[in-house]
Amino acid sequence: MTLYGEKSPPADDRPTVQVTAVSWPGDEPEPGTPAEASARPRSRRLRLLLAAGLSTVVLGGVAGAGAYAYAGDVPRGTTVLGTELGGRSRAEAARHLRAELERRAAELAAPLSVRVGERTAEINPAEVGLTVDVEATVAAAAEAEAHPVSRLVGSRSVQPVVSVDAAKLDAALRKVVGDQGRKMTLPAITFSGTTPKAVHPKPSLALDAERSAEVVRAGWLADQPVTVPLVESHPATTAEEVDRLVDELAKPAVAAPVKLTTDKGSVTIAPKAIAKSLRFTADKAGKLSPQVDVKRLRAALGDDLAAIEVTPKNARLTIAGGKPKVVDSGRAGQQLDASALGRDLLAVLPKSDDREVAGVLKPTEPEVTAEKVAGLGIKEKVSSFTTRFTGGLASSRSQNIVTIAKEVDGTVVLPGETFSLNGHTGERGYQQGYRDAPVILDGKLVPGVGGGTSQFTTTLFNASYYAGLEDVEHKPHSYWFDRYPAVIESTIFWPNLDFKFRNNTPHGVLIDTSYTSSTVTVSMWSTKIYDSVKTEYGPRRNITVPKTIYLEPGPSCIPSNGINGFAQDAYRVIRKDGKVVKREKFSWRYDAEPRYICAREPS
Repeated sequence: MTLYGEKSPPADDRPTVQVTAVSWPGDEPEPGTPAEASARPRSRRLRLLLAAGLSTVVLGGVAGAGAYAYAGDVPRGTTVLGTELGGRSRAEAARHLRAELERRAAELAAPLSVRVGERTAEINPAEVGLTVDVEATVAAAAEAEAHPVSRLVGSRSVQPVVSVDAAKLDAALRKVVGDQGRKMTLPAITFSGTTPKAVHPKPSLALDAERSAEVVRAGWLADQPVTVPLVESHPATTAEEVDRLVDELAKPAVAAPVKLTTDKGSVTIAPKAIAKSLRFTADKAGKLSPQVDVKRLRAALGDDLAAIEVTPKNARLTIAGGKPKVVDSGRAGQQLDASALGRDLLAVLPKSDDREVAGVLKPTEPEVTAEKVAGLGIKEKVSSFTTRFTGGLASSRSQNIVTIAKEVDGTVVLPGETFSLNGHTGERGYQQGYRDAPVILDGKLVPGVGGGTSQFTTTLFNASYYAGLEDVEHKPHSYWFDRYPAVIESTIFWPNLDFKFRNNTPHGVLIDTSYTSSTVTVSMWSTKIYDSVKTEYGPRRNITVPKTIYLEPGPSCIPSNGINGFAQDAYRVIRKDGKVVKREKFSWRYDAEPRYICAREPS
């Protein structure tokens, strides 16, 4: 944009001091006359008086010029956006600048052209908070450097101070970026069995909110497109450092077992258990750090820890006569100090010998005691959900549903606590009583241990959903099965897919499970705080039909009839005191399940 300012003040506005020579009659007598001697003292006095008078005039003129030059808070000759602010007080300068901004309102509201990468777009200044900060601009103008002469005859332009809402600007610019950027590939080290696998980091290419704001602030009033850079950010841990961690820690860690000794006995930690518990976690900056996940170590060691530990037992409740009742007050235990064990085990893992750690057992109180339960407000049923299954209790799938239901029954979730189904049950394998039953793997049904536990997960998810509890983590199935409500359902798979909910109420929550030969039910008991929790569905859209796939016949082939795919939205509507207090959107896209035929494709 072209900026037009006011003209400089006319020259005669600035004071000028002129000195004119003065002579007095008889001041210079002829040489050699008698009057010469007597005139000299008088002439000297007159010159002194004249000099004094002239000095007074000059000093008075300089003083007047100084008063003019230093009038007001803003140095004379100072302009902002071409507008003279010099010689004014801060308040006057602010009023004058605001008036100029109002005059230019349409110009300042014009869309700003920005270029990010290969794309150009226009941004509305008002929508991202682009404004001239009047007070800060006047302050900058008042602080402008100007020496005395410059204040009289010079001039200077001060750039306006521009402010912007960095968060709103970043959100607007991200739409312009689109798929031009790339996310940072964080460094990682994982284990396949006991073989470490390195994931090398890659830099991100993205906006830097602070840099974007700086560029836009500087270029907004320049009347030309603003180029916003995409910035490469490199992870803090390099590929070379990842490889070094593999060679110096990950590989030696699983090269041999570690002996864990306590005053109650010892346990051998096998390489397989080490691989499951040794985690390499990268933070947001991409700094990779190793640690021992003692919870995973406990799960990997299983019953071996029973030889040295006494697990604390929570108080248990059951529903008797339509009311919660404490049936087991729980007990204290004695367990390994988890933080010390994790630290000490990590220290010996790089070693090739002396692979032994001393575990410290310490008293451990149960998380839920009978006294604590009494004050949790668990007094009434707040939700209940039932799903149906076929095959009776004799089928392996039904037995898996019953097994996981029994493990969860009676669990108390404290206020603010997050319940993890994987964390509660641990691995669900043959040793834990689970059987082979069909599971979905790579888009088709195949035999697998624990099939059916996803039906219980869906039942539990719906019970927590209709209790109004906070959904933390869940994932619907790839295909929709009509035994489940669309969208409002969840699968589970150890250890990668979990279901979690948070008790976001001030009361405790008791999970009560029950089953028949064809149904499984989960109920939540607590204190009711909502009038109702209901689901409103949007229409199904983008419907796709299944294709037919022929599979090699055999015991591992499970046929299916095929199911249409579709996308749909579901809204959880929560009412309290007669008003809608929360409306949450859940969306999912189901694939069309192919029609699998266990036969050779006809020619």
